Amino acid sequence: MRSALARFVRDEWFLGVSYGTVAIFLLTGERLFAGLSNPFWLSIEVMSITAVMLHGENNPTLVRDTLFSVVMVILGGMAGLSLLIGGWRHREQHYNLQGANAYLGVIIPLTVLTLTLPNFTTTTAGPTLSGPQQIFLTVVSAGLYCAFLAVQTGRHRSYFLAEDSVATGAHATVATGAHKPPLLKHALLLVAYMVPVALLAEELARPIDYLIETLHMPAALGGIIIALIVATPEAITAARAALANALQHAINVFLGSVLSTIGMTVPVMLLISRLSGHVVFLGLAAANDVLLLLTLAVSVVTFASGRTNVLQGAVHVVLFGAFVLLIFEG
Repeated sequence: MRSALARFVRDEWFLGVSYGTVAIFLLTGERLFAGLSNPFWLSIEVMSITAVMLHGENNPTLVRDTLFSVVMVILGGMAGLSLLIGGWRHREQHYNLQGANAYLGVIIPLTVLTLTLPNFTTTTAGPTLSGPQQIFLTVVSAGLYCAFLAVQTGRHRSYFLAEDSVATGAHATVATGAHKPPLLKHALLLVAYMVPVALLAEELARPIDYLIETLHMPAALGGIIIALIVATPEAITAARAALANALQHAINVFLGSVLSTIGMTVPVMLLISRLSGHVVFLGLAAANDVLLLLTLAVSVVTFASGRTNVLQGAVHVVLFGAFVLLIFEG
């Protein structure tokens, strides 16, 4: 009896992990979600994406599909839903223009260099990058992301606060250096969460692969499933913030999520590709490339005035709908 129980525990240990994870989110979900606008929490999602990508070692397009899906799910679906419901309830919402511009100023070049440029390079065949090009992209991605974090958590923290908060004294708090985020605490928490998240993501890869193969679905569907799972906590937080008329917090969540995914996943995956010898296709197919550039252009227009309304939210939702359509009817 005891040996049978031990065998059951050994074979079905992931079931206990699953229920434990559910219990954690039920008991502490609000506190976990409340920290999603912090850049160090957002890096946990990179571990999920990386672990699932490593499982799909025979699929050279999984990195590309996942990154593209994350961008479209967040800039299309999440941003569109947040702006739509926020604008519907509050008519017009305001945010700090400098912060949104800082996000997009880094997101746009990193996204284009990663998902568009490989289609036009000639050193290597196909939508890939040569060794020196990969090294350049790795250094640039990590460097720009670190520079952004230095700006966001240091001298320009006020860019990422609501303008009314700055006007009522938050700027003075930033200037004096008070209440800085406990970086060591977040770094230790990040390490502590990496192992269980990676294990969960590795196990998650199996049903995803099985589902796609059994139902003969498009391979790109794996990327969108990963992106939806990864983005769900951020989507909940962003939607709640928009409903509460705290659009700046919502923007910090969804734009910060895109930036952390591109800025951290690209260097990690390119490094793993070099060490393992597996080819990674980065350049998007023609239709998806156009949709990506269109979404980035619309995002610039949306976050160019300091104010948003339901129309801008509707446009982003339409772009997300086009993304889903192209998965099945590309």
